[in-house]
Amino acid sequence: MRAQQSRRFRLQLLGPVRLWHGDDRLSLGPVRRQAVLVALALRPGVLVSHQQLLDAVWGDDPPKSGRSVLPSYVYALRRHLELPGGEPGTSLIHGERGGYRLASDGFTLDLAELAGHTDAARRARAAGDPAGAADRLAHALALFDGEPLAGLPGPFARQERERLLNRRREARVQRLECLVDLGRHGEVLDDLAELCASGPYDEPLTALRMRALYGSGRRGEALTVFADLSRLLRTELGASPGDALGRVHQAILRGEPAVPPGAPAPARRVVNELPGDAGRLSGRETELARLTGAATPGAVTVRTVDGPAGVGKSALVVRAARELSGEYPDGCLYVDLRAHSTQRVPTPVRTLQRLLRSLSTETGELPGELDDLISVWRTATSGLRLLMVVDDALDADQVRPLLPAGAGSRVLVAGRRRLAGLDADLRVTLEPLTAHDSVSLLAELIGARRSSGEPGAIRRLAALCDGLPLALRLAGSRLQNRATWSVEHLVGRMAGEDRLGELSAGDRSVETAFQMSYDHLAPGQRRAFRVLGVTPTVEFDALTPAAMLGLPGAETEVLLEELVDTSLVQQPRPGRYRLHDLVRAHARRLAAATPGETADARGAALRLHLDAARTASDWGADGFPTGPRPPGGPFASWQEAQTWLDAAGSELADVVGHAASAGDADHACWLAEALTDYLVRQGRYHEAETTLETALAHVEGATDRRMPPALWNCLGYTAIHQRRYQRARACLEKTLGLLAARPDAFEEGRTRTALGAMALSLGDAGSALRHTDEGLVLARGIGSDWVAATALIIQGLSYYYDRQNEKALTCFADALAHAEAIGRPRTTGRALSCAADALLRLGRFKEAKRRLRAAVVLVEEVGDAFLCARSLTRLGTAEQADGDPEAAIALHHQALRRHHALSRLTEPSYDWLEMDIRSRLGHAYLATGRWPQAGREFQAVQDTHARSRAGR
Repeated sequence: MRAQQSRRFRLQLLGPVRLWHGDDRLSLGPVRRQAVLVALALRPGVLVSHQQLLDAVWGDDPPKSGRSVLPSYVYALRRHLELPGGEPGTSLIHGERGGYRLASDGFTLDLAELAGHTDAARRARAAGDPAGAADRLAHALALFDGEPLAGLPGPFARQERERLLNRRREARVQRLECLVDLGRHGEVLDDLAELCASGPYDEPLTALRMRALYGSGRRGEALTVFADLSRLLRTELGASPGDALGRVHQAILRGEPAVPPGAPAPARRVVNELPGDAGRLSGRETELARLTGAATPGAVTVRTVDGPAGVGKSALVVRAARELSGEYPDGCLYVDLRAHSTQRVPTPVRTLQRLLRSLSTETGELPGELDDLISVWRTATSGLRLLMVVDDALDADQVRPLLPAGAGSRVLVAGRRRLAGLDADLRVTLEPLTAHDSVSLLAELIGARRSSGEPGAIRRLAALCDGLPLALRLAGSRLQNRATWSVEHLVGRMAGEDRLGELSAGDRSVETAFQMSYDHLAPGQRRAFRVLGVTPTVEFDALTPAAMLGLPGAETEVLLEELVDTSLVQQPRPGRYRLHDLVRAHARRLAAATPGETADARGAALRLHLDAARTASDWGADGFPTGPRPPGGPFASWQEAQTWLDAAGSELADVVGHAASAGDADHACWLAEALTDYLVRQGRYHEAETTLETALAHVEGATDRRMPPALWNCLGYTAIHQRRYQRARACLEKTLGLLAARPDAFEEGRTRTALGAMALSLGDAGSALRHTDEGLVLARGIGSDWVAATALIIQGLSYYYDRQNEKALTCFADALAHAEAIGRPRTTGRALSCAADALLRLGRFKEAKRRLRAAVVLVEEVGDAFLCARSLTRLGTAEQADGDPEAAIALHHQALRRHHALSRLTEPSYDWLEMDIRSRLGHAYLATGRWPQAGREFQAVQDTHARSRAGR
């Protein structure tokens, strides 16, 4: 065994980092490479992600090359850690998806030897053998070779260095205590003087020094040390020495032994109340490392953990306490405040009385008043170094009286609320487990054989449990107790209406845990939480619940922040909120119990989204002749409305589905219509089609009878922009069929104009003019500026392609007047840009430039990259024709940059626009005599053309 041990790698961290293999010391290279090794070695057997390594070694100043720098460091470390005699390329460091893992069975750490000596010393002291303990502690201190992790950069090394320095100081103090207990007072005086100088407020250390001085016959100096500390505490902190130090002082004053002669001080019963662990802690390595990190020297360290019900807060703080328990010789206490329990909540008085009896510091009658008990508790703990877990805390007022007074003590607090009123060194907000960790926990619960047989079902079950360990454990428990159930069977049951009902076992259930959180809310918070259950999007800002609650935005934001503090609502980024899936399901259940409130709130949310979509649309107010009219607020402009919709991202289609599933067919149809222009302008054709098809499936239930032809018109509009002309024709013919049975001038005007646009795209200018003539008559008859502007632009382009330039200019001028009446920059910019084409052909370059510059400003305002690139390249052509080819080249390059913002997947004219710009740029290069550059552009045109044809 010794031979096998000698062949293992040895890593020394209690000084400069050194790696040994047998008697050979291996060079580790640069300090950052060493820091990477240490970050892996101190998490043996654990997968450490790339981001964790970057954070550990570089902190807030990551390398510019990002994660790509890690492989070069790890490659060199792998070579050092290859097993001799093993297969080539084998190493203790294993690269896995997302990070690296250091095998724990291939190396030893001097930290393990340190722990062995300190543990043996603790056992020796407990057995009444201070000499043996002092010898073990001397061996422990001999392991240190200067500062631990000397010279290593990064926050992880800095944190570990502080922790190890604290361990060295603790071992040093414990050895000195043993020597004083043995009566070897003279040997310790110099060390105690040095330690007291570095910790002038440390009362236990001062008491030890006074005992050593007194035992060495230097009674006067011992009393002077006490007087100096008393003066320091009084002037600096306004405090007095604690009882333990006072007793030593009184014994010296009376000339009595500070401890019983010939024996160590009476041993006090060391209590450990920590509950047992509940299995493996999955996916919490980072949080556990933060909680067990170095304590604040000379103070009480307080660290809090918050998160929603069932996320695993209690398990985490108990595991952290168990890992730390060896560092707290005076005891480990556990307090369950039962804030969210069906049991009676203990009062602070009863809690402090129990804690005092646990420590056996008081016997007989204890005070019954809280203030008196707090005073007794602080006195009793002032000379102790305790570890305390406070579980299920409701607020800071519950916790504050329980904090021990002894410097070096540590308190870990778990609660659903964020205890903002409690001074804490560190706050950890616990989020649900990742998909990988959720699957791993389920597999552990139900067994590898059963889980490996249904990998897809396991992943779906983990997703349905929303990453909550409580939900995962309850689901695992159901499968454990029902051997005949497949995982897929439970998935099917949970996918139904009663997902929460399936997550229960005995007296434990996810719904009960959530209900207890809800029961602690104030009435206004409860109403807000119920309303959030019917928000049409998963993520939202304060505006949606403000509309649903009928409250001002500022008041609503306060409510949301309060719910965030209770861990019922998440805040993924500033100003944005969401509910966990299971919490949302509970909120929906509560909302269902108040149908009147729910219906009003849902209607307000849908109306808000409808107002935003209609306000942001290029179609203008007259583009939506039926349905509710947008109110005076909350969107003061189309820009505000568009920005708000942008924040919703891909969830807009879900709003239509939400309205449809709630039976509100009118809002589903109105929303689908209003969102069409917004989605199409962004190239989000699939989302536009999804919303429209969802609405069409419910259109028969709508009271607005304009909706059937309107939605088919919108589908045709979407298909034309995609150049799916066969699909567009079918949709528009369907619209005409509906209009034959139920005429509507607005919808027929839209249909005729759309047919004209399609005809123009197919090269049939005559048909385009005929259709748009009909559309224009209808638009003018009902006063629709948007339909009229669109029809006139199509007519202008038809005349332009037919080389009837003056007629084209007349159409574009009329279109501009209608566009300006709508007040939307894009339609105005389009009319100006198209008019410039005719002016260029007529040689009226200065007029063309004026219109194109105005068009660029307008379309940039709305972020239309296509129209912007089109206008810029034509402006370049105008500058070249007006005698400035250098300006033309610059403008064409600007156009190319705008073109690169487009996507070939969503912009059907992507290749055409690129060819147009590069062709114009090539001619500008020819005008300046730059033949090679011109040749490259013309070649690019040919290549793009070939690629475009090949892709058809």
